[in-house]
Amino acid sequence: MKYAIDCQELTRKFGDFVAVDRLSLQIHPGEVFGFLGPNGAGKSTAIRMLCGILEPTAGTATVLGYDLLQEVEKIKARIGYMSQKFSLYEDLSVLANLSFYAGIYSVPWQQRQSRITEMLKLAGIEARRDSLVSELSVGFKQRLGLCCAIISQPDLIFLDEPTSGVSPTSRRDFFNIIQELANGGTTVIVTTHFMDEAERCDRIAFITDGVLLGIDTPDNLKKEVIPGQMVELLLPRPMEHLDSIESLPFVRECSIHGAAIHVLLDSEADHDQLDRLTGFRSNPITPTLEDVFINLTKRRSKGAAQR
Repeated sequence: MKYAIDCQELTRKFGDFVAVDRLSLQIHPGEVFGFLGPNGAGKSTAIRMLCGILEPTAGTATVLGYDLLQEVEKIKARIGYMSQKFSLYEDLSVLANLSFYAGIYSVPWQQRQSRITEMLKLAGIEARRDSLVSELSVGFKQRLGLCCAIISQPDLIFLDEPTSGVSPTSRRDFFNIIQELANGGTTVIVTTHFMDEAERCDRIAFITDGVLLGIDTPDNLKKEVIPGQMVELLLPRPMEHLDSIESLPFVRECSIHGAAIHVLLDSEADHDQLDRLTGFRSNPITPTLEDVFINLTKRRSKGAAQR
């Protein structure tokens, strides 16, 4: 199988509203693939179409070699899905939840106990096996939810905003589990708006307003989307300086990042000139994925304005 997912012009409309607009991409087996974008960008809608939960309005796709429109039940039998509001039974123990989902996903009885033991170890919650889910922290609940979703050993797992509302430490622990799954050959597709999570994906797709803006590895996106020299200016009341800096002839764009301004220069040679004209010292920086997203969004806005 060349691609775990291969979709062409996949579209979903709700009345006149286009939630996903002609999405085309390929995802390789064993890849950790991220959909990155703000809330309402179309990430969850894309995931739900590829899971077979929502029927596409237009376009075609294959998932694990099965046709998304004609063989959706075969797809559902081989995937796992965890949403932001994945349902755990709060009044049951950790062990009881895993046993319940093993039954729901038809894990063979003779394999059930060994799979539950594996999941407890993977999530690092062996010591909490008899605890009620209601007694667990949010981070532990997220890890347990993931293990319930993958207890049937799916070839492909969809994670829709799985770490929303948990601490940075819990997010890192969660992604360590994701990396283990991918190392074992599972294809993982995750939607997120956290840049640190996106950095850990093999490839990411930036989406806004249902439109795919760019797709590549995090490093390639930062190198290829952001030409020129990126610098950071720390200065008081940055909003007051934004327009004047952006109007300089050697400045391609600039954006606010907290108390700083990120400035994209034509070349490294413009660094000293920027310092002289602003009266503040700038420092060269490596572009972030947030810089990439801002750049791609501005390009799209300019293209729409020109049309």
